[in-house]
Amino acid sequence: MGEKVVAGTIGLSDRRRYREKLQRCLEGLERLLAEKQFDRPRNLMGLEIELNLAGPDGMPRMMNAQVLERIASRDFQTELAMFNLEVNIAPHRLEGRVFDRLTEELRTSLAYAHRKANEVDAGIVMIGILPTLARDDLVSANLSAVDRYRLLNEQIVAARGEDFTLDIEGVERLSCTSASIAPEAACTSVQLHLQVTPDRFAGVWNAAQIAVAAQIAVGANSPFLFGRELWRESRPPLFQQSTDTRSPELQAQGVRPRTWFGERWISSAYDLFEENLRFFPPLLPLCDEEDPLRVLDEGGTPRLAELVLHNGTVYRWNRPVYGIDDGVPHLRVENRVLPAGPTVIDVVANAVFYYGLVRALAAETRPVWTRLPFEAAAANFDQACRYGIDAQLEWPRRGRYGGVAKIPAVQLVRDELLPLAAAGLDAWGVEPADRDLYLGVIEERCKRGINGASWQSRTFHKALESGMGRDAALAATTKRYSELMHLGEPVHTWPVGLPEPAVPLR
Repeated sequence: MGEKVVAGTIGLSDRRRYREKLQRCLEGLERLLAEKQFDRPRNLMGLEIELNLAGPDGMPRMMNAQVLERIASRDFQTELAMFNLEVNIAPHRLEGRVFDRLTEELRTSLAYAHRKANEVDAGIVMIGILPTLARDDLVSANLSAVDRYRLLNEQIVAARGEDFTLDIEGVERLSCTSASIAPEAACTSVQLHLQVTPDRFAGVWNAAQIAVAAQIAVGANSPFLFGRELWRESRPPLFQQSTDTRSPELQAQGVRPRTWFGERWISSAYDLFEENLRFFPPLLPLCDEEDPLRVLDEGGTPRLAELVLHNGTVYRWNRPVYGIDDGVPHLRVENRVLPAGPTVIDVVANAVFYYGLVRALAAETRPVWTRLPFEAAAANFDQACRYGIDAQLEWPRRGRYGGVAKIPAVQLVRDELLPLAAAGLDAWGVEPADRDLYLGVIEERCKRGINGASWQSRTFHKALESGMGRDAALAATTKRYSELMHLGEPVHTWPVGLPEPAVPLR
């Protein structure tokens, strides 16, 4: 959840001063863009994965502080709730065998963290939403003991002014309320970062918006929440509703939610930062001492601390990021749409598909976003979240007459998007062996019609058919998932269902 924050009392004057500082930061960003002060192209990518802690029984463990103490690595950090961790992987240059190296780093880091968690009867589970989470697990008392989380919860609750309503209708319906933002902690994701120059930013962001539906269709991994089977990727509606500062009346007026797909294609990174200030009131009005315009006048690089903090409280699925490295500012597109898991090779395959596809889409002479209405891209995202690998997506027709057609997601991915992703990876300079191995994982999911969400659903229903109750079936599905996750073979190879119990020798 970004920058470190020290809790304190927030007054009315703090909000006015913060808004003024935000405007100065935005002016500073505009100057940096106009003066071309950003970092040169370096083809850098980065990766963060949010994780769950669960015991051998498949139930959540509220003990991230104890586990982090044992891990004792800066690569691992707290996340919103006590059953969450996050692992951060250092930036890598997109070239050569980068994805094989990334796979090895992730396997080593997660295996080490899992061993350390085992010392306190817990384990690492990489999954979009832990199926065994109950409503009583997601309360403010189980938020991590970090000032930022406590303050963010207080401010969002105050802005909301009433309980949060969770109402998601999918295979089944979930309808309940929460007095805090704690249900958002159920959503554990993979965040993919791509550093881009300002002149390429708009094309990459637009391409990322196009890509999200295909990413979710092949990568969905969150079908359960609070014992209900909902959407194939239930994180987006859950995240939006559990952080929604709008009252029902403001929703009826069309006020934008803070968890937001967006509403238009852009022409500059500035567009997104400016929208964030124009549409969304500050949640954490904490002012930095820096005067960004004075820093620029003196030849320095401003931190734009208020802008960065505010940006981190607007939850776009593709978020613009401003950062500084070695005194030089840079921009990144942060892709936040994917769930965690199921295995390391699945996570890396999802990343390979994304980085290749975005590179190719952004480089097209007639980009898809000039032929596909933004509303269609948003509808595709919704359809992919609801139906996962069985989704039907809108896509521009080939040929002289143009227009948009609706086609199965697996057909779109196999026939059009995988070849594009392969070409994009070639343009990055990724070795063919990496390209073919990881895109092959995506292709096999499409051929077999299975991803993490469909495996969970099928295994759960087989458990029910065997006579298990719902809670027992969810726990058994979670335990089996965890076993297979740690074995490490990609999810499309997993046997569906629970293993037969061993027959004792006589």
